[in-house]
Amino acid sequence: MANTKQQRKRIRQNEKRRVKNSQVKSSIRTVAKGIIKLIDSKEKQDPATIEAGFQKFVKIVDTAAGKGVLKKNTAARKKSRLAAKVNAAVAKLKEIA
Repeated sequence: MANTKQQRKRIRQNEKRRVKNSQVKSSIRTVAKGIIKLIDSKEKQDPATIEAGFQKFVKIVDTAAGKGVLKKNTAARKKSRLAAKVNAAVAKLKEIA
């Protein structure tokens, strides 16, 4: 185990960062699942609601990437995949209306 004061401090810092990073990643997954649930729901949705949820998702992902919780390419991939689903759903809703 840690023998020096510096090593013990480093262990405490790493644990704090691990917990914070896992909370951020969890919030990203939660928002993404909420958007997917909106898209897949049977009841008629407003395209603006879906787009607003996507904007919230983008903000969270960009913040996480900026702070080093996610890598830049991972953030871009997550945004791109969800954007494709959002755009398809919005186009379908606008086509129906």
